[in-house]
Amino acid sequence: MHVPPKRFGAELRRARHERGMTLTRLASAVHYSKSQLSKIENGHQRPTAHLARRCEVELDCPGRLIALLPDPATPTSPAAAGPPSRRLVLTAGAATVLLAGGAPGGAAASAPGEQAGDGSLVDSARALLTHFRRMAQSCPPPTVLVPLAEQTRALVALAADSGSGARNGLLLVAARFAEFTGWMAQESGHDEAARRWTDHAARLAFDGGDHQLGHYGLVRRALMAYYRGHASETVALSAAAGDHRLAPRIRGLAAQQEAEGHALAGDHGASLRTLDRARDLLAAAEREEDPAPVGTSHLADPVTMFTGWCLYDLGRPAAAAEHLDAACAALPPQAHRNLARYGVRRALAHASAGEIDHACALARTALPSASAVASYTIGLDLRRLAGVLGRHREHSGVRALAPDLTAALTLSAAARTAPPLPKPA
Repeated sequence: MHVPPKRFGAELRRARHERGMTLTRLASAVHYSKSQLSKIENGHQRPTAHLARRCEVELDCPGRLIALLPDPATPTSPAAAGPPSRRLVLTAGAATVLLAGGAPGGAAASAPGEQAGDGSLVDSARALLTHFRRMAQSCPPPTVLVPLAEQTRALVALAADSGSGARNGLLLVAARFAEFTGWMAQESGHDEAARRWTDHAARLAFDGGDHQLGHYGLVRRALMAYYRGHASETVALSAAAGDHRLAPRIRGLAAQQEAEGHALAGDHGASLRTLDRARDLLAAAEREEDPAPVGTSHLADPVTMFTGWCLYDLGRPAAAAEHLDAACAALPPQAHRNLARYGVRRALAHASAGEIDHACALARTALPSASAVASYTIGLDLRRLAGVLGRHREHSGVRALAPDLTAALTLSAAARTAPPLPKPA
């Protein structure tokens, strides 16, 4: 749907008049200049989704303005926006039925199946994956992409030549390599490669008997949809991974991602309710024994971090900043990628709340890590931060930060120029 800016501006003016709010007062509340907001009301400047949500909060008209924005742009590659492959969906559905019946390969059976293989080889491969994960915390994604892809292929080939006992263990560690390859492809801005490797990881997990890890592929696909700005697809994929027969950790991670989808759609109530469900599920998962859990290992309280970002997407930057401040305080110093991602988001929340000095100080702390990891997805938030700070060009802190911010933006954009990633076998 394409809505001319004039229609959005007219609706914004109508909602403002209904609330008896002057343009000056609304501009102050959303931390825009009066002249910028006037241009938007008169149809001379296109609004952003974040501004639409901020105005909806201040004018108490949820959903009224965001519905007038155009749909997110279609990704360059049609395959990048496509649904999971038919084979993956059918396999996931069959696996869930097996889980319900207590068949081998469910949550209780996946770990023993992995141990049945050649322990020394599987343990060595796991140690190598840990090494790659540590590398990825402090270097650009293209640095590890090709080695990860080749290691995945080598493990799949070894599994094919192994006996039935060793096969499952090798396939499952190969699935972990493929999943991480997909994540690094997404961090490099290669959506189609990320989709292919994520689907490949899910198929390997199902083939190796770990249906939990197989369903985690849907959570990863939901994250890709979120970064493309597709709220309904994010919610649908997350809900598909939240089946009650799956382990609490998979369902908790799925609920976190679903909450982001609801926030992107501007549904405050659904987002916060889903976050509450995520917190309960992840708390239950903490009580379970899991030597190699999926998802991030550097967030002590991931739900608080996700709550902060959902609140930002919901147009509540001041509340978002409070949650992000609390969660960022617990990040370990070696987690450079998370320090960059959430440090930039924290700065963005404070900047959007009008705290420009504090935002610049936070950004200056996060930019060294952001430059080191050169992530495409972190670059998306850097561009948003640059846009917000750009409304305060005359501020001394913004002028001082500009060279370092520009350098970090350039490095994150350079990730997309890396050589094409090999396709999964």
